[in-house]
Amino acid sequence: MSVWIGIDLGTQSVRALAVTGEGRVLGAGSRPLTSHRDGPRHEQDPEQWWSALAAATREALRDVPAGRVEGVAVDATSGTILLTDARGDPLTPALMYDDRRADATRVNEAGAHVWERLGYRRMQPNWALPKLLWLLPHAPAGARLAHQNDFVNRRLTGHEVATDLSNALKTGVDLIEERWPAEVFDALGVPAGMLPDVVRPGARLGEVCAAAAEETGIPAGTPVVAGTTDGCAAQLGAGALLPGNWNSVLGTTLVLKGVTKQLIHDPLGVVYSHRAPDGSWLPGGASSTGAGVLTRDLPGRDLDLLSTQAEARYGGGRSLAGGLPAPVPPRRAAGPLPRAVTYPLVSRGERFPFAAPDAEGFTLGEPADDVERYAAVLLGAAFVERLCFDYLDLLGAPVDGEITLTGGATRSPFWTRLRADVLRRPVTLRENAEPALGMAVLAGGDPARMIRTRAVVDPSGADLREPYLRFVAELEERGWLDARAAAHARERTTR
Repeated sequence: MSVWIGIDLGTQSVRALAVTGEGRVLGAGSRPLTSHRDGPRHEQDPEQWWSALAAATREALRDVPAGRVEGVAVDATSGTILLTDARGDPLTPALMYDDRRADATRVNEAGAHVWERLGYRRMQPNWALPKLLWLLPHAPAGARLAHQNDFVNRRLTGHEVATDLSNALKTGVDLIEERWPAEVFDALGVPAGMLPDVVRPGARLGEVCAAAAEETGIPAGTPVVAGTTDGCAAQLGAGALLPGNWNSVLGTTLVLKGVTKQLIHDPLGVVYSHRAPDGSWLPGGASSTGAGVLTRDLPGRDLDLLSTQAEARYGGGRSLAGGLPAPVPPRRAAGPLPRAVTYPLVSRGERFPFAAPDAEGFTLGEPADDVERYAAVLLGAAFVERLCFDYLDLLGAPVDGEITLTGGATRSPFWTRLRADVLRRPVTLRENAEPALGMAVLAGGDPARMIRTRAVVDPSGADLREPYLRFVAELEERGWLDARAAAHARERTTR
């Protein structure tokens, strides 16, 4: 019985899973992480990553025979970096993925031709390369750049390691040529010796050294495999692995990630692509809409109860609160549609499927009570999700494959069914789609055996095209959604 270790370095915790080749979790462990926030500043202590990882892996491996572990891989938050010395010890705190103290102006001036060719067109202030320039003036001689998982991978192997292309994306790596664009870094004054080598996710970095084995419980000699960002890890865990397949993660906010054979170029820069282990592309985008609006606008309400009540009112009277077997037959004829729809913007400004820094949430119609307010948010999030797929189709991305839903929203059977109705196609739920599972797969497991389906949810046949088109028209009239994208969304409702 072979076992693979997947480790997820998140913002609030470190999570480790020990997973068999059949996808059975033999052990799990987690430890919390603390952050230091002050306005645009967000830092963590890198040493805490290592101590938390060591404790989490020892817990996960408590009942796993040592001779069964075949590999380990680590994912990390995208855009989190620090500087280390030649031994790999930290010289700075870690600047987290959303630290916004840097300025991207110089980076975008020097690298515009590269960022344009890579499809995302420009960097944001919280990306890793602007943060590296912010750290550079005070960097001592010999300082080295490290991404979050580079730091712990070096501790695991006991020697210098390459970084993966996924985490290096926001540091400016040329994903087409799979190298650092030397002319850009020379123009920015970044010493070449500061940068690690780059490899594809899944490449072997080394083996767990004796010192790391003693601390982590991972057997010495276990292969250490280059990981990915946490978003790509979640996509791997969800099984979105073939061109045309997509993973839609709906929690506090909405994130879509898929697979294409060709690099997608987006004139708005709201979609950008990672490189997959096999050389294909992983395009995606992150919206500022999602379930975070529910806790903000319905504070203290029982959301599970509201889901059940919404299903009873709008779903034909049959509650799905007891769970979703696989496959799920179509429900009975739907009840009346919600009269209201909310654009559920968690914070000011939208990032995907359009760029609108001044966008604000709104509600079309007047919800009569909390049940309708709840349903209006769910419907609006489903409409944004549909619009994301419409926009990806406009860019030429294949969107005809399996759609897997993950994230906290899948706990609501009513919301899951509503999303299938809006998309007008079946959606898939997995038994376990967490990033740590994706890393266990990347470490060497067989995804066909390790990734298990929990349910396939078919649409009910409810026709939501008319309220969707009203929603699209409102976004266009407010000047946030451009005319070409709106027209394409309208055209797709007729297919």
